[in-house]
Amino acid sequence: MYSIVTTAILHGIDSLPVSVEADVSDGLPVFEMVGFLASEVREAKERVRTALRNCGHQLPAKRITINLSPANIKKSGNGFDLPITVAILAALGIVPEEVLKDTLVIGEIGLNGSILAVDGILPILLQAKERGIRQCIVPKDNRKEAALVEGLSVFSADHIKEVMEYCLGAYNLEEDNTVQLTADHVDVPDFADVNGQKMMRRACEIAVSGMHNLLMVGPPGAGKTMIAKRIPGILPPMELSERLEVSKIYSVCGMMHASQGLMENRPFRAPHHTISPQGLSGGGAFPKPGEVSLAHRGVLFLDELPEFQKSTLEILRQPMEDKTITISRVNGSFTFPADFLLVCAMNPCKCGFFPDRTRCRCANTSIRQYLSRISQPLLDRIDLCAEAEPVSYRELTGKGEGESSASIRERVLSAHRIQRKRFENEAWYFNSQIPVARLTEYCELGRKETAYMEHVYEKLQLSARAYHKIIKLSRTIADLEGSERITTRHLTEAVCYRSLDKKYWEV
Repeated sequence: MYSIVTTAILHGIDSLPVSVEADVSDGLPVFEMVGFLASEVREAKERVRTALRNCGHQLPAKRITINLSPANIKKSGNGFDLPITVAILAALGIVPEEVLKDTLVIGEIGLNGSILAVDGILPILLQAKERGIRQCIVPKDNRKEAALVEGLSVFSADHIKEVMEYCLGAYNLEEDNTVQLTADHVDVPDFADVNGQKMMRRACEIAVSGMHNLLMVGPPGAGKTMIAKRIPGILPPMELSERLEVSKIYSVCGMMHASQGLMENRPFRAPHHTISPQGLSGGGAFPKPGEVSLAHRGVLFLDELPEFQKSTLEILRQPMEDKTITISRVNGSFTFPADFLLVCAMNPCKCGFFPDRTRCRCANTSIRQYLSRISQPLLDRIDLCAEAEPVSYRELTGKGEGESSASIRERVLSAHRIQRKRFENEAWYFNSQIPVARLTEYCELGRKETAYMEHVYEKLQLSARAYHKIIKLSRTIADLEGSERITTRHLTEAVCYRSLDKKYWEV
């Protein structure tokens, strides 16, 4: 007999439909699986055979053939066990095949017949719904994540016997479509805890207002990491589409099993400087998202920037420009979203106290070697460079002097509203994303401002990219003040943030 069951496979952060065909016929007893399979999928036949035997169903001495189509896509992952099992039971006539029409089945099974959770349930079910699937059978540990897909009947089971009894109409699987579209709130540290460092606080506000990348340079213990951890608190809340997008990424990475709903807080990722290039960008034979994608719609914080491998840092150049990252493998090319706010922190030298020569004992050659770990092309892609000054005793012991994240967030939201209105007919939302070809239209300079920027361009020997960054940055500063025009004052402040790197990189 012949039967067919619908399932799916992850492809990046999306999914592709897969049909599991089972044929049981007379002939030499064999259990054959075909369809361009990875090793973990081939091993499914032993798990299925043993699990069915332990549930009281010995496979007959017949020729059993399983085909996973389409055959031109390599099948990987652990979610094919349950659909293969159900397809065999339907082909043997133990369960009726009609019950499985317009039903997606996915799950891993243990040797005792238990059904185990799999990764990527959210993107799989979202696209299954688009293809006309009306119901799905998933592992019980995935039920909360699966229930986030509205308009789809989600049935969960934790054993093969429950699925068999459900197909025979003798058992109602647990249906759970009542999960709220919210997640547990995570408290973010407040800027009110930070005393002093007005320049860095101002730089953070400007960076978030226009989604500009930020580099903080200063001695150890000045509060760079402390400030970076508070940046998510002044970011605007995520819209539903953003929450779905971020949740899909975390689902593919297996980081949503315990979630009570869609992700609510913007991501804050702070990988250690020993991270590999593949860990940052994503990778593997069947690539999964890396840190740049896990930080999508949030903050990617790189502390001790020069300590990262140079090859790892250079990977950032493409996603910082394109807001996506493409990974090519033998099995195909995978594109992951990577629209993040890059925040970096570093010491200016190995000891951390340059240019204070009363404390710094590093030679100029040593300083140059340390700073040269960060390439000029990467520096050009960073919009702001803020200096962290040593904190005085009065600032350190002051209480209640820092402005709260809530008040800073109000100004940020106001600047975002101005940009949303300005770009309502465009494909981008923030000043940092304005294409160079449209820069004159949205960032028009007067005669006085043009003359000033010509002088700055020649004196600082700016690259074309750095020049455009200054113009976009000044547009954000003007928005924070509610000014329609970019004035020399706005340009001067933007130049200060862009020229600070000259102080360190031109030793």
